Order: sequence, then C-alpha cells, then structure tokens
Amino acid sequence: MIRLIVSDIDGTLLPYGQKQLDPSVFSLIHRLSQKGIRFCPASGRQFHSLRSLFGPVQDELCYLCENGAILYGPGTEGTAQILGKTVMGRAPAMALIQAILDLEGCEVLISGANRSYLCRCADSFVTRMRDGTGNHVQLVQDPEEIPEEIIKVSAYCPAGPALPEKALGQTWSSMFRMAVAGAEWLDFTLADKGVGLRQLCGALHIPLEDTLAFGDNWNDLPMLEAAGYPYLMDSADPQLAARFSRQCASVPAVLEHLLRTGCLPNG
Repeated sequence: MIRLIVSDIDGTLLPYGQKQLDPSVFSLIHRLSQKGIRFCPASGRQFHSLRSLFGPVQDELCYLCENGAILYGPGTEGTAQILGKTVMGRAPAMALIQAILDLEGCEVLISGANRSYLCRCADSFVTRMRDGTGNHVQLVQDPEEIPEEIIKVSAYCPAGPALPEKALGQTWSSMFRMAVAGAEWLDFTLADKGVGLRQLCGALHIPLEDTLAFGDNWNDLPMLEAAGYPYLMDSADPQLAARFSRQCASVPAVLEHLLRTGCLPNG
C-alpha cells in the first residue's frame, strides 16, 4: 500500500527548461491527499525555492531539500518543523569550498538551512540563484563569515561536471557523498536522498516499503534504491536505467493511473 510519494523535481516532475509546474500537479496532490497518500518533493533545491514551485499546496507538503540534508514538515515557511538535518563538519567543508573556488570555470554554492551563501562569484551567478532558482541568497567575501551550520557544498559547472568530478573526487568523495545533480552541478553532503527518505519515513511512521519514488539522475539513486516502488524517468543515463525495471516518461501520468486504478503501471 502506497502511503508516501517522493519525487525529484528538475528533470523529473519539472522538465528541464521549464520554470513552473503544470497546474494539474496540484490537483493530483489534492486527490492523493484525499486518499491518505502524502506527497513530498525531493530535490537538491533549497526549501524556499521548492515551496515557491508548489503555490496552492505549498503549506500541505513535506519537503526533502538539499539532496536529503534537511527535511521540513507541513506549514508555512516560518512555522514548518525541521524533521531531520545532517550537518557537514566545519573544517572539511571549508577546505572543500576552497578547492572549488580554486577550480577554473566553477562557482561555489554553500547551503545553510534555508539560505544559499555565494562567495567571490560572478554577478550572473547571483542572478541565476536569486532570480532564476528563487533561493534566499547571501553574499560573503570569506566562507568563514557564514553564521550557521553547513549542510551542502555545491560546485556549479557551466561546462559540465565531468572535469570537476575528476578533479575533486579523489580527495572529497571519500569524505562526503559526491553526486552529479543535473547537467551543471556537483553536490557534496553527508546525507543523500536515501538518508533523507529514511529520516522522513521515521518521522512520519511510514514503512519504506510503502513509498513510491521518482527520479532521473545519479543523485536520486539512493532514494530510488530505498523506496518500495521506484520509478526512473526514461530520459535517464542508460547505465542508471539498467538498474530499474519501472520507468516512465511522465510522473503525472503514473499518478493519474494510480488514482484511477489503484495500482501502478508496469506492476
């Protein structure tokens, strides 16, 4: 029995290149709620950015943010309870930040609970994160100025993450969880979406086997492996696709089928 649905956003529920969710998604979420099924966005995005996508239902949802590093329960942005938080060690996080700053052609994004800290970056990157992605943004000249715990460090790689992954992986993948998160991002955390899903299920008292998960990228893999019913988008990397028998072209189509028939396509 499915009691919780978790879905990646970019490339999964929100096709790449689109800025807004199809309004039909909100109707589907309402219908799922009426059947006692919770819906939770699961993304590398910040809480504020995620909430803004879900307008009319934003106060009703749980949120798995920053690739599982922080979880929020239902409520307004000011009242939603933090259900789980995984903090990076300050000293190694600072060393990683410096390593990214030293990479040519990359920008660093440092995540607190609900704020993105940008350091010595191009104005275009500030605009992208503040106006394009909708993050709460704060500029710092020195990462040591960050006044809160760090939960994620990301490298923004406009030329693609392959070379930064090679440059950073040998040192940092053994210390943090390193994941390619889309065409331009490389994320480092002590959590992942699988850790976040387990924490969320614990907080909601829902067994993992009663969860349905959707994803399209390698940073979704731990969540897909943990969920009772994983679906991979059919646009995913073929190496990732080989791991999952359930695949789909549209999350809303799967949810509509579930609501209409009481079962999932492809079993």
